[in-house]
Amino acid sequence: MDNNNNNNQIENANQNQNQNENEMKNLEKKVTKNLIKDYSNLLNGNSFKDFSIFVENKSNPFEIKVHKSILSSRSPFFNESLRQESLSISLNQFNKKKWNQFLSYIYYGNISFENQENLIQLLEISIYFKLNLLKEIIQKKISNSINYSNFFQFLFQNRNLKSNEIEIKCFELINQNFSQIQNNENLFNLTKEEIIKFIQFKQEKKEIFQFDFFQFLNNWIKKRNKKLKLRKYEQKMNAKKRLFHSFFSLFDKDSISKQDFDKLKQFDIFLPNSFLIDIERTIFEIQDKENQSKIKEKDNQIEEKEKKIKSFESKNQNLKSENKKKDKENQQMKIEIEDKWKKEIEEKWKKEIEEKWKKEIEEKWKKEVEDLKAENEKMKQEMELQKIFADSEIIKDKEYVKKLQEWINDNDFFSKMKKGFSAKRDGFKAKNWHKAVDGKGKTLVIIKTKQNFIFGGFTKVGFNGDKGGINDSNAFIFSLRNDKGDRIPAKFTIKQDKEENAIYSILSCGPLFGGNDFRLYSNLQPGYSNFGYNYNLPNGITYESNEARSYLAGSYTSWVVDELETYFI
Repeated sequence: MDNNNNNNQIENANQNQNQNENEMKNLEKKVTKNLIKDYSNLLNGNSFKDFSIFVENKSNPFEIKVHKSILSSRSPFFNESLRQESLSISLNQFNKKKWNQFLSYIYYGNISFENQENLIQLLEISIYFKLNLLKEIIQKKISNSINYSNFFQFLFQNRNLKSNEIEIKCFELINQNFSQIQNNENLFNLTKEEIIKFIQFKQEKKEIFQFDFFQFLNNWIKKRNKKLKLRKYEQKMNAKKRLFHSFFSLFDKDSISKQDFDKLKQFDIFLPNSFLIDIERTIFEIQDKENQSKIKEKDNQIEEKEKKIKSFESKNQNLKSENKKKDKENQQMKIEIEDKWKKEIEEKWKKEIEEKWKKEIEEKWKKEVEDLKAENEKMKQEMELQKIFADSEIIKDKEYVKKLQEWINDNDFFSKMKKGFSAKRDGFKAKNWHKAVDGKGKTLVIIKTKQNFIFGGFTKVGFNGDKGGINDSNAFIFSLRNDKGDRIPAKFTIKQDKEENAIYSILSCGPLFGGNDFRLYSNLQPGYSNFGYNYNLPNGITYESNEARSYLAGSYTSWVVDELETYFI
């Protein structure tokens, strides 16, 4: 009974407390409502207003009367401006509607979120009058209002406001929907500064740049130059190059994939050399690591094979031990049956058993060891072949390596040679090529065309400045890949009466074999080939025929070099 009374008393007390709390909340709401009403009346009435603001708007100048104490307490801007004893101040910012929004917030905290235009106006007010709380609220409201349908409008309106939060939200939507909007005219209305900020935004997010973004940059630059009305070709090219440099100087080399970098090479005349070099170096380092990893894997395989050989050797030793044990057993058996069997039969039996058993074991072990050694040797040879042209972008097929080794027949050359020149690395210039190869003696030239023809030449004498025709009876031309697949790889020697013109060394040209058999000009582009001029042709092909002229590079003239590599000691 007493417990029930206590529970009822506690329940009644809780109910009374909740009722009192609700009454206090209602009173607080009423006080707030009355306070807003009083300050609204104070703003809209004329009582006690002791200060005037003259807005010098050209189309509609007007005067606003306010309470100095309220403005100075609510706005840091007016707190600084109203420290003087003056009873008025002149300003020319904002129209009457914006001033009414500003004063509504200052007097009684009213904020109107009617539409996008209203939000922008409120943000302008908060920034100008240093209303940080209002600025934070409006920025958050605008950020939540930005979507796929309006982010361009907000981004362009933000150019005067310079709100970092709005800009980042717009960049996020551009980034998320780039493939859908890459041809949108609004995207081409971005300023250079906005594009630079967008690139930096993507860099901070550690994102990979896809090729469609680089295509957009190229199209944006074209449209910009068109707007500038540049007429001269040189002006257009220089303007395009400057913009490419300003953009690509921002890119981190790790933010571009190898696949997209290969596509980017179509813009190589506009890109900074340092950018291209850094990317190629990074790709080379990755490939080098992959090659090192493969070599290490092969080494591990060899090590595993060697362990197996040692294991077989250990087994063989155990077999020998077992053999000795059986010898003892057989000896014991001999003693036991000596009285039963004649010595002649016993020796014959022992010999047959021992020879048969030993022969089977030894032949089996010997075959397994030989097989392992042969496999090990084969793996070592394959690794050596891979190492010879590990840094080449042209020679990837081990059969090509074998053929070049067979034709040149000089192990010392292959063990010491290096890639002394690469057109992609060192530039498509004959003077660069001569600077690298002149006076080097034995020289191997390998060319790959845009049509994937692979050919070249070898000389034991080498090139030397402007020396002209050079005698080399050991020089030869080779073809590793063309459209005559049934006849290659093939080697073609110098004609007996043409040895004095086996190669030509001319500073204004790249490699020349036979003078006209093939040659590259000052920019190593385009190429020329009149195969058969000084070198022997394949059987069944006649000199100056279309088949002869297109055999090495696919055409007589104007074939394009994709890469030129030159090796020497």
